[in-house]
Amino acid sequence: MMKNIFAQILNQKREAVSQLRAYRSLQDFRERALEIRKNGSRHRLLQALESDLQRLNIIAEFKRRSPSLGIIRDDLSADEVVRCYERGGACAISVLTDEEFFGGSIADLGVARSSTNLPLLRKDFIIDPIQIYEAAITGADAVLLIVAALDKISLKDLRALAEDELGLDALVEVHSSEELHRALDANAKIIGVNNRDLRTFRVSLDTSERLIAETLRDRVMISESGLQSVRRSVDERPQS
Repeated sequence: MMKNIFAQILNQKREAVSQLRAYRSLQDFRERALEIRKNGSRHRLLQALESDLQRLNIIAEFKRRSPSLGIIRDDLSADEVVRCYERGGACAISVLTDEEFFGGSIADLGVARSSTNLPLLRKDFIIDPIQIYEAAITGADAVLLIVAALDKISLKDLRALAEDELGLDALVEVHSSEELHRALDANAKIIGVNNRDLRTFRVSLDTSERLIAETLRDRVMISESGLQSVRRSVDERPQS
């Protein structure tokens, strides 16, 4: 069952994108996003991650449920959680906006934006420019781009749209050496190594150790999924 979840998510996301495009034109979304971003601060997530390299920087995540864990807490309120994360010292906050599989919504991102000034990452399965424009309109500072969900050209185009056109950051997620090379080829500045294989949902922390070691120090590297302790998180940090 787990082996089919990733494909199911992408199929559902294509349907959601079709509905979004039917609701309002891509050009309308683009114009609204550009207007909102015109005076906005650029690349806030990258700045937050680079601000203190001696500190363990944590992107805290707002998530009600997931295919691997099931229901975590369906009654979670985004405003309360993000305030707790900010008090706890998070450098940024990731907000799950996928509804069907993770119990989130784009509205959660808006609530989070009104509740904190920390950089916000829209975490979703982004496959279309309209999702990036929607993220910018709702207050995101960054978007997640999953290499496994995108072809080579789409990855490059979406990264450029987010970073060059809108001044957002793109956190480009990889799970293998081949995906890492695709991320680097797309000029990814922030690369997240997902220790969870999205096709099998198996977790191995060795994935971060191996792929981070393959990357030059001119990129910001993030270890994602499966980290259960501060000590292990510290151990995953690249050494200068």
